[in-house]
Amino acid sequence: MTNEQIIEKVREEITLRGLCENTEKEYLKSLSVFMKHYQGQQLEQMSEVEIRDFLLYLLNEKKRSAGTVNIYNSSLRFIFGAVLCKTLNYQMIPRRRIHRDLPIIMTKTEIVHSFDAIDNLRDRTIFMTIYGSDLRVSEIVKLRTQDIDSENMRIFVHHGKGGKDRYTLLSKSDLELLRTYWKEYRPNHPDGYLFYPKADKSRCMTIRAIQDAMRKYLNKAGLSSCYTVHTIRHCFATHLLESGVDVCRIKHLMGHTHIQSTTFYLHLLNFDGSIVSPLDALPKKRGRKSKAKSEVVSHA
Repeated sequence: MTNEQIIEKVREEITLRGLCENTEKEYLKSLSVFMKHYQGQQLEQMSEVEIRDFLLYLLNEKKRSAGTVNIYNSSLRFIFGAVLCKTLNYQMIPRRRIHRDLPIIMTKTEIVHSFDAIDNLRDRTIFMTIYGSDLRVSEIVKLRTQDIDSENMRIFVHHGKGGKDRYTLLSKSDLELLRTYWKEYRPNHPDGYLFYPKADKSRCMTIRAIQDAMRKYLNKAGLSSCYTVHTIRHCFATHLLESGVDVCRIKHLMGHTHIQSTTFYLHLLNFDGSIVSPLDALPKKRGRKSKAKSEVVSHA
């Protein structure tokens, strides 16, 4: 097969397996970069040796992060294994171990300040819905009118991360805001999408537009620029845990596959002073006078 035929074969394999659109984009992007690096060479003539050298190139010369290199690794494993039917020696192309840093969390006061800085009804509705219902930025842009279930006070997330459907919370405050937004903006997208650019009701919002808006309002509120839209999702989980909600229920609301992804937020809980260090709980050492007095009493 030529390289062009292999690219088409990758698309067919992705379609056959029902993989999501984002996965297809990542696989094809990884393949494009890989082919550009080995310009002129045929993919069928390559093996784990070329993949290994390419991954080292990304790490050492391009200074790509461990997560990014792992995406290329997974993409190439899929292409060479599932499409080219090659048996790879995975010991030669191991995935990078990722150190997961604790994310920074906005306090509830900072959340309020960030909302107060938003002077646009559409944007205020977007960010309050993200926080109130724990939506990913990729999910808020595809939120549809029919996904708002006001009778049962829940929001249906259609094809979330990994193509999974789920239900999450619908806040009473957010429901009132959504109704106000509806009356003013009257969204009329053919697919029912709620949020759209001001100039074109036929399109939905883009992820980049929401990320840019987040930076703008953080700057306006005088808050740290290191916060992101995904920070709001971290806040949702942490603030629910602080209020005593069971971690298993939060797992389902967030759409996590594994409970370990949710228990990670236990590390972010703020201490409220109710937990006493075992050092402070040790019996107090008695003074000499008290000890002597107890000895006299015992002899008596």
